[in-house]
Amino acid sequence: MLHGSGVPGSGRGRGSGGHRSVRAVLVALLVAAVGSGCASGEGERAGGTGHGDRPAAGNPGAPAAPARPGSRAGAPETGRENAKLAPAVRAALAEKWGLDKPPLIAPGPPAVKPRITTREGFEVEGGDDSLPPVFTTVPTQERIVFLTIDDGAEKDPELLRMMDELDIPYSAFLSDYEVSDNYGYFGEARRRGAALNNHTLNHPYLPGLSYAEQEREICGQQEVIREQYGKQPVLFRPPYGNYNGDTLRVAKSCGIKAVPLWNAEAFPDHMEWREEDQDLHPGDIILTHFRGRSEWGGSMTDLVRAVMKVVTDKGYAVARLEDYV
Repeated sequence: MLHGSGVPGSGRGRGSGGHRSVRAVLVALLVAAVGSGCASGEGERAGGTGHGDRPAAGNPGAPAAPARPGSRAGAPETGRENAKLAPAVRAALAEKWGLDKPPLIAPGPPAVKPRITTREGFEVEGGDDSLPPVFTTVPTQERIVFLTIDDGAEKDPELLRMMDELDIPYSAFLSDYEVSDNYGYFGEARRRGAALNNHTLNHPYLPGLSYAEQEREICGQQEVIREQYGKQPVLFRPPYGNYNGDTLRVAKSCGIKAVPLWNAEAFPDHMEWREEDQDLHPGDIILTHFRGRSEWGGSMTDLVRAVMKVVTDKGYAVARLEDYV
């Protein structure tokens, strides 16, 4: 059962340019390894809590490194590079990272983003349609889900390489107290395709704060992300999934357009589910955290292997949240 939800009573900027040179070398080696006879066939296409002890659920460093020449910084936030690779190359990349099978390829982003509304039961007193919607699932008929990673404590370089080489999109929701010792790591994550979003400065229980205190936490993190990475986010996730009317009004005041929560949560050894059927659904948002072995017995790459096995075995692809919201 999921804990810390917003229920009353928890991107990728893929440029359209070529791969990085190291990736090109890897692909060339893999093509040579698998042989031309294996490179034919069609590519695949998709037809708890992690915060430890925390309040019960309730509804109501170094500077970032400058962009490298030829990097994706500033490039269009679209593109599906792995869709261009031969199936055998994609299979070899999956094997390299310990996946049983390659991730399914998500369809292209919709021409028009779906209309997002607040999930029933997640409303705030006195709220209306002018406030950012709070939701756990994106309305879509496609067999896609969205991977989101919170906080920022673990800064594993292997995660950056894995997500880049497997072309798995993800959205990071960052808290400054966890990130400020190494802004450059998340700058590199952004250059490799991650979308960086707001998770407050210090990860507090927001409903226990005044309007002014919430403003400092939410709008202050907006400013940090803008200063460090050059772009102010429009997505915000309240810590623990807890919020009230002031939270949404503050978020709106400093540029937040939507408040994605989650419908499933991933750990290195299991998944936790919000819905009674204990399953994935089209458009579900998956939550996990930047955590390492010292906290939950597995690395970030172990985590990705586990979540991708569930997602792929159930016939889903991972899409980029910011393409839909």
